[in-house]
Amino acid sequence: MQAIRIGIIGGSGLYRMEGLTEVREQAIQTPFGAPSDALLLGRLNGIDVAFLARHGRSHALIPGQIPFRANIYAMKALGVQYLLSVSAVGSMREDIAPLDMVLPDQFIDFTHQREGSFFGDGAVAHVSLADPVCGVLRGVLAESFADAGFADIRLHRQGSYVCIEGPAFSTRAESHWYRSLGAAVIGMTNMPEARLAREAEIAYATLALATDWDCWHPQQACVTAAMAMANLQGNAQRAQTLLAYAVRRIASRWPVSAAHGALAAALVTPPAAMTEAVRVRLAALIARFL
Repeated sequence: MQAIRIGIIGGSGLYRMEGLTEVREQAIQTPFGAPSDALLLGRLNGIDVAFLARHGRSHALIPGQIPFRANIYAMKALGVQYLLSVSAVGSMREDIAPLDMVLPDQFIDFTHQREGSFFGDGAVAHVSLADPVCGVLRGVLAESFADAGFADIRLHRQGSYVCIEGPAFSTRAESHWYRSLGAAVIGMTNMPEARLAREAEIAYATLALATDWDCWHPQQACVTAAMAMANLQGNAQRAQTLLAYAVRRIASRWPVSAAHGALAAALVTPPAAMTEAVRVRLAALIARFL
């Protein structure tokens, strides 16, 4: 099968990718279990794309139950080199209004119950995560926002995404604390997703869709699931339009990302020193080193 170089992970409210043609489902088993759902493989404007609903197409998985390692490993096994993540977020800043789009460039990780690495148990690697989002891919998303010509919403080109365990929303005290850390948006799903993408040498960027002001804003209602989903529906079509432009831009030049060589300086255990079982478990990640 020909490698599929572009992957999309859809978050809450984005369970399918409109415009996909020649669609086929592929259930993939990985050494880390099954992904959230079968992957949808198809062509978007003639370009091969793999799509995965992060929570499953029936939204049956809370954030802490998402099989992040299986999701990223499945994308890597298909040949994905560029991964676009779409995520619902709450705004932690006055200037980021519901329905605005944000391109986070940093993460603050407060999750604590999730498997956050492919490595361990016979193989050691320490990837650099100083810049956890691919700047090239963020630039593609910004250019694609301009291509789409949205006149009624704003794009914020950077900001820190604070990731919490969930599934409950924050307390008011926590929300104010996260704001004091300089967070721009808050969500529950981009970690360890971004970290795993870096370990898999996949360029990763997030299109964050603001749905609410969490619970810090004195003049706005506190976030509820119903509020977030209602605003997500308003932005779902815009997100799909922007993604279509982004896929076209990526395929027009297949940009080189620093993420594509992330393991070169990170892999501590030589593959020759790994057991056969470990090499099999990490096959999709370390193939170029064998």
